[in-house]
Amino acid sequence: MLEKKHQPLASRGRFSRRLLASFGAAIGLILGTLGIGTAGYHFFADFTWVDSLLNAAMILTGMGPVGVLVTTRAKLFAVVYALFCGCVFLTMIVTVLTPMVHRLLHLFHLEDPDSKRH
Repeated sequence: MLEKKHQPLASRGRFSRRLLASFGAAIGLILGTLGIGTAGYHFFADFTWVDSLLNAAMILTGMGPVGVLVTTRAKLFAVVYALFCGCVFLTMIVTVLTPMVHRLLHLFHLEDPDSKRH
């Protein structure tokens, strides 16, 4: 998917498509994680769908839960979901930054046309 060190720099169009794909993957990851959290809070904590979505979104963004968790199963779900969200956050950051960091590093490794190595 990404260029090798000896290959030329990707065109702006190709880079833009790669960037859009990484943002699309990150959005898909966010929506999937929100779906898991919403369903979990609805079934384990007996919250309404809207309250479940609110709690899932607050945990995913690192703001903390809104509703009070009463049952042990709801609390255990919240623990697992919070840990899962931490991993998702890191994965999302890497997914979004990879094309940009790769392009920057690739620029540093391009051979200068004025200098000839032997």
